[in-house]
Amino acid sequence: MKMLVLPKPIEGVSREEMLRHAPAEIQAVWGLYKQGICREFYTRLNEPGRVVLMFESESVEAARDALATLPFAQLHLIDFDVIPLAPFVGLERMFGSEH
Repeated sequence: MKMLVLPKPIEGVSREEMLRHAPAEIQAVWGLYKQGICREFYTRLNEPGRVVLMFESESVEAARDALATLPFAQLHLIDFDVIPLAPFVGLERMFGSEH
């Protein structure tokens, strides 16, 4: 299942604290990429420095378990919104059941 992962800093955590641990975080995300869990990663144009991840996981719980291995999560510097995605089939009503 595809998951949209929106990391969000925990209130009160300084940017400096995050930057101090950023190399380990980047390396850990790369590890999840090599495992096939983190499939894509982006930066947000509307919020420089913020990242968006696309995960492939069996469930939201499995995605959260993988995210819990990241240094930022272990150090309680960040939390995540994990949003499961599915194919959009709403247009099917326009075409009827023949397609």
